[in-house]
Formats: sequence, C-alpha cells, structure tokens
Amino acid sequence: MCRNITILRGLEPSATSEEIEAAARQYVRKISGVQSVSDATREPFETAVAEITAISTRLLGELPARRQPPTTVPPLRRPEVQARIAAKQQR
Repeated sequence: MCRNITILRGLEPSATSEEIEAAARQYVRKISGVQSVSDATREPFETAVAEITAISTRLLGELPARRQPPTTVPPLRRPEVQARIAAKQQR
C-alpha cells in the first residue's frame, strides 16, 4: 500500500523517534488523502500521526530482533535527504 514507507525494524542503529514519526506521517497522508494540512484537517491529522507513532514505537520495541537488516535505507538516513533538510533549516 505505502511503497514510500521503509522497514524500520532491524535498523542499526535502531530507528529514531523522528524516523518512526515520519513513517506514521506518510501512512496518515496516504490513507487520508491529505497532502497539505489545513486548519480544518490539522487536529485530526496530527492526532492520528501521534497515535500511530506511539503504536509503531511500541510494536518495534516488542518485536524480536530481525536476522538480517532491511535492504532499504530510511529516507532520513539518506545523504540527499539530510542535505535538503539542512538547507531548509538554514533559510
């Protein structure tokens, strides 16, 4: 369903809270069809992101370790994404 969401279980080092929240945000965007949050959609959207982040964090903490790490690198760990984020923060 969400091809843009990468596997977070089994990462070394473990998935960060920012990576888990980014995956939750992507999931909520996909299922809701809300790409840019407005005043009318902000509260339910952010509530859903927070709840899914909490559930995902708990799930990742309770699952057993993976035998092999995931084959894809999460977006927040990719150099080109880190550079884009850094450029935005400098503005």
